[in-house]
Amino acid sequence: MTAYASASPTGSPDAACIVRVCRDCCCGTESKHPGVDHDGLLARLEVGTGGHARVLRSACLLACDESNVVVVTPSPTGRAAGARPVWLRAVLDDATVDEVSAWVRLGGPGVAGIPRALESRVFAPSGLSLTWAMV
Repeated sequence: MTAYASASPTGSPDAACIVRVCRDCCCGTESKHPGVDHDGLLARLEVGTGGHARVLRSACLLACDESNVVVVTPSPTGRAAGARPVWLRAVLDDATVDEVSAWVRLGGPGVAGIPRALESRVFAPSGLSLTWAMV
């Protein structure tokens, strides 16, 4: 993947990345992550991606041990470059949400290299998670 300094606006939701935010059984809950403003982080992600992604609230993605999970699915351009969805764990603070947003604004998977600050958060989901995420 090649990192770019900037990217032009997508102009169309169909040309954007999809950012799926797990918010069901444990991700996004006060009981699992007390003191985290889950709604605030989701709103920050929606604003931060600035039209470069469709941000979707998802049912459980069956990766509860990695909570809070965010999946960044490449745009059609990223897919054409061979990129696949990138699963991120522990997206629990403003700095991490801002890194995800900045990466998506640059084009996301297949267009821009994953930021160093997010590398340690990438994980490989189970086959069951992958199946469930496609529903």
